[in-house]
Amino acid sequence: MKRLVVTADDFGLSREVNEAVEQAHREGILTATSLMVSAPAAADAVARAKRLPRLRVGLHLVLVEAWPTLPPAQLPDLVDARGLMRRDMGRLGFDLAAKPAARRQLAAEITAQFEAYRATGLPLDHVNAHKHFHVHPLIAGAVLAIGSRFGMRAIRVPREPRALLRLAEPGARPRPALDIAPWAGLLAARARQAGLLIPDRTLGLAWSGAMTPARVAALLRHLPDGLTELYTHPATAGGFAGEAPGYVYAAERDALIAAEALEAVARSGAASGGFSDFFPT
Repeated sequence: MKRLVVTADDFGLSREVNEAVEQAHREGILTATSLMVSAPAAADAVARAKRLPRLRVGLHLVLVEAWPTLPPAQLPDLVDARGLMRRDMGRLGFDLAAKPAARRQLAAEITAQFEAYRATGLPLDHVNAHKHFHVHPLIAGAVLAIGSRFGMRAIRVPREPRALLRLAEPGARPRPALDIAPWAGLLAARARQAGLLIPDRTLGLAWSGAMTPARVAALLRHLPDGLTELYTHPATAGGFAGEAPGYVYAAERDALIAAEALEAVARSGAASGGFSDFFPT
């Protein structure tokens, strides 16, 4: 059986992102989105989500490159001089391993983000993290332990089959995600042990920020059996704070509302929804 979750990350980052999420859900194939609880447009995102009862919303944990939920003064090992979560993921990962204080700050910040999400009143469909930083073993352990206290039942595991990408775009050589592959495998094993729902595959890794209409439709035409998450970064326009350089945000929005995508989902016969629509009963 084919099951499909089409997700937009960075909900709450800007009004442009929020507008695209709403449009792609109302007019297109988008079924789920992941909320940055402390981003500049988070309140607008929550208000929109409450007007869209079929849109499944999860928590997009911010542990790198964006706004923390706790005051920066409480996170001296995790933030930079601007008060944002650090960008140097490699060094930050080392500091988490070497410094007990950094791990305590990490746990406090993850807890604060779960608490902020619970305060929205939105059901928690799933959990993932900005830049997939939740695959780091120490971060994964904290997310699994803390998330269990807040009703977390599904988590993204960023693994993407290369063969499927080659089917979708013959001759393409998309950038491999080999740097996170071993950690993603470990996360999958730990998540299953914790009884969490995980996707069999996550599409959008190699072409992150470049999920064009042609690519999305082609991936959907080759949709395998099992639970697939296809994740995107739509916005109505660029030029907002926190945008990623080189991302074609409007093209990703267009991909989610394109007639080709709608047709491909229909022809696939896949059941569509959020992760919570596929929880075991």
